[in-house]
Amino acid sequence: MTKNINWFISWFNSKYYHILYKHRDDKEADIFMRNLISFLKLKKEEVILDLACGKGRHAIFLNSLGFNVVGADLSTNSIQKAKKKENERLRFIEHDMRNPFPEKYNTVLNLFTSFGFFEEDSEDITVLKNIKNSLEKDGIAVIDFMNALYVVKYLVPNETLIIDGITFNITKYVENGFIIKKIVFEAEGDDHTYFEKVKILDLPKIKGYLQTVGFKIKHTFGNYQLDNFDEHTSKRLILVLE
Repeated sequence: MTKNINWFISWFNSKYYHILYKHRDDKEADIFMRNLISFLKLKKEEVILDLACGKGRHAIFLNSLGFNVVGADLSTNSIQKAKKKENERLRFIEHDMRNPFPEKYNTVLNLFTSFGFFEEDSEDITVLKNIKNSLEKDGIAVIDFMNALYVVKYLVPNETLIIDGITFNITKYVENGFIIKKIVFEAEGDDHTYFEKVKILDLPKIKGYLQTVGFKIKHTFGNYQLDNFDEHTSKRLILVLE
């Protein structure tokens, strides 16, 4: 499989994506959600959109706390898995974030670096427009992005992981304004190569995007404990928008 501008469609829909990331830290995600809920004082009668939800780990946890949640993702594979957890207050839909949303939400969450995938800045701006237009009056959006400057500085160029008997050889590098992760492995008798690409977006560039669509930054955090953001030491760039 070769690199292309729509890498996320093939990779996120691959069963190997879920194998590689099966050991993600749900505890860390749960702590983040509890901190965010408390800080934003979210109300359980309101509706939350978990945008680019994957298999729905954040959405499912929020629902377990009593919230009304909709999870959206473009991966058919992920949404099919997530739908097994649906109930009267938890729904999952297949949706490309570049397309407008048919419903309105009180809160939109875009978590775990699920932004900046696209080649053109205009596509990222379209995503933000869609988020803004999907919010109810006085609604809030949260974007949980990486601190790109920190990630570039401490980039680990090579890594090998063995998971479920598959050896994943991972190479990370910077190219044309993107942090790229090349993932190579052999499975089921075939050689596989996938890519992940995330745009290097620092805070000033993201602010430019937000100003274009009329979003205002209400709060900026640097980690899942909601400490203040520092461009030199923070691992995350978490923005609360209105």
